Amino acid sequence: MAGTDKSKAAAQPGGSAPVVILVRPQLGENIGACARAMLNCALGEMRLVAPRDGWPNPAAEAMASGAVSVLENAKVFETTQDAIADLNLVLATTARSRDQVKDAYVPREAASVMKAHLAAGHRGGILFGPERAGLENDEVALADAIVHVPLNPAFASLNLAQAVLLLGYEWYQAGDATPEQSLSGSGEPASVKDREYFLSRLERELQDGGFLYPDHLAPTIKRNLRNFFNRARMTDQDVRTLHGVVSALLDKNGRSDG
Repeated sequence: MAGTDKSKAAAQPGGSAPVVILVRPQLGENIGACARAMLNCALGEMRLVAPRDGWPNPAAEAMASGAVSVLENAKVFETTQDAIADLNLVLATTARSRDQVKDAYVPREAASVMKAHLAAGHRGGILFGPERAGLENDEVALADAIVHVPLNPAFASLNLAQAVLLLGYEWYQAGDATPEQSLSGSGEPASVKDREYFLSRLERELQDGGFLYPDHLAPTIKRNLRNFFNRARMTDQDVRTLHGVVSALLDKNGRSDG
């Protein structure tokens, strides 16, 4: 293929690069185009959440144009939460604010933040929503921050592969001189799995205590709580401490996890 040096090593999954998570992608051709964009930028790990037309998909391989290795290593998940459970930094691409209070980056800033996070030995990924509607509010709430691409406001729509290529390009161009961001004291960033376990427990107790009222506002309250805790970039120790707080309050009131 023109412009390709096949003597160079291809990108491999599981390396020090962000995971690309495609949520409910609709067309195999688009998945293949994303794989090509990923390999252009040395990104090797793709995760698919409930692809509409199933997986594997021959149309994806035809469109990948040499990036078949990315497709062969792609993993499929039923839910977005499952797909990001082992990650401890998740960025969500979205064209709208979704009325959620989160850190927001342009692609170049996002690449620097991700580069520093991975340089510290942690894992991270970038969420891309389905072609027509993008990510749902609850999926954006799972992320630590959002990525917004400032384009012509009269025509700001990107197709899926364009979005992946744009973020991938900024990642590839981000130099190794990015200052490493570290937490003072000890503690590893909590994984999405551990964060969500705590938040599910908290929501259950708040439901039992009558806090999630009225019912029609409960989903919004849950998203606000999730954004509040995720903005804090909790460590493993933070999560353990918060579990202890909940347990102490339950014991004080003569209750236990139900």
